[in-house]
Amino acid sequence: MADQTDEDEVFDFSNVEFTRDDLVIALNDMVKEYRKLSHSFEEAKAENMSLKSSSAESSSDELEDADILKTELSKLQAENELLRNEISELKAEVAKSTVEMSSWNKANLTLQNLYESQKQAGDKTGIGFSNS
Repeated sequence: MADQTDEDEVFDFSNVEFTRDDLVIALNDMVKEYRKLSHSFEEAKAENMSLKSSSAESSSDELEDADILKTELSKLQAENELLRNEISELKAEVAKSTVEMSSWNKANLTLQNLYESQKQAGDKTGIGFSNS
């Protein structure tokens, strides 16, 4: 209590001028101050416990949210892998179709060349000519 402000009275117990009443008053003041500090301590302690419990609740909520997000992420990764496989299959099918179309185009040109070589020079019927 030696560090109190100027408004508080500081007792020098070595001074013989203090009476019993002065000492009782000083003791009562100390008890009142102790009660205030004790009450403040209990309030701070209760607030700390409240913050800890709400922090624990929010931590468990955050952990639950994190678990949900991890589950969703796993589902999305699995779906992504399925889609990649499907894309690979479609690319292979497109490549196969391209080869097939190319062979059809070659066959068409060959057929057209064969047809052109079989008709007579003045014949204007068939592919590329109108009937009139």
